[in-house]
Amino acid sequence: METGRLRSPLSKVRGLGSAKDGTEHWWLQRLTALTLIPLALWFVYSMMWVAVGADSEALQQWIKSPFVAIALVILFIALSVHARLGLQVVIEDYVHHHGRRIGLLILNKLVMFFLMVISIIAVLKIHLI
Repeated sequence: METGRLRSPLSKVRGLGSAKDGTEHWWLQRLTALTLIPLALWFVYSMMWVAVGADSEALQQWIKSPFVAIALVILFIALSVHARLGLQVVIEDYVHHHGRRIGLLILNKLVMFFLMVISIIAVLKIHLI
């Protein structure tokens, strides 16, 4: 069966239909969620045992460990991508004004990228100093 037969000529001209990226978005959201489960559990567990009662020097020594630094960088990347994708869905579903939606989507990407970069720089700065 020809897939274009069910579309009206007007919808073909306007380019309405599948954006062909919904599956990739869905899989990336699930992949980041699965990545965040062990990393978040590790981070909370570590904070309970390392950070409670520790001074800033002890935390810096903890972050200087290569395993901890790499795990924190992966945590921040997964967290920012997961949050960006989740907020993107909320914006696309609930913001109906086209201009506002585009502005919020751009702002979402910029803020999440900025937070990710700042977090990674902080970890690397502590780890490498």
